[in-house]
Amino acid sequence: MITIDALAQADRAAWQRLFEGYNAFYEHPMPAEFYDQAWAQFQAGERMHALGAKLDGKLVGIVHFLVHANTTAADVCYLQDLFTDPDARGQGVARALIEAVKQWAAGQGCSRVYWHTKEDNHTARRLYDEVAENRGFIQYVIPL
Repeated sequence: MITIDALAQADRAAWQRLFEGYNAFYEHPMPAEFYDQAWAQFQAGERMHALGAKLDGKLVGIVHFLVHANTTAADVCYLQDLFTDPDARGQGVARALIEAVKQWAAGQGCSRVYWHTKEDNHTARRLYDEVAENRGFIQYVIPL
């Protein structure tokens, strides 16, 4: 059975291992202090939020999200990072995490939840096409 909950201090090492896996997948290595900063933000629960998914008491999935203003409706929830341990994939972990963010955002009065993924992330996109609507937007980025 999958359980979803806020990350506790005892989850710190497992969370970092999963977040490192996420960053490796997207070829985005981060310095150690960024993990420390993110963890502190998640524990504060004010600007950024995180949930963890456990199977048999083991942390096997994480999701990070935040709320921001929106010019055309109520605030929106951006699901920034989602990662499932490769050994736990196909068991509904990512689906459960997305649903938990959806429920959380609805409780905050958000008008929608949205996220990005790489075009060639076919495995994730199969799930995303089932649980969300692809509105066809293209993302542009200016690194600073």
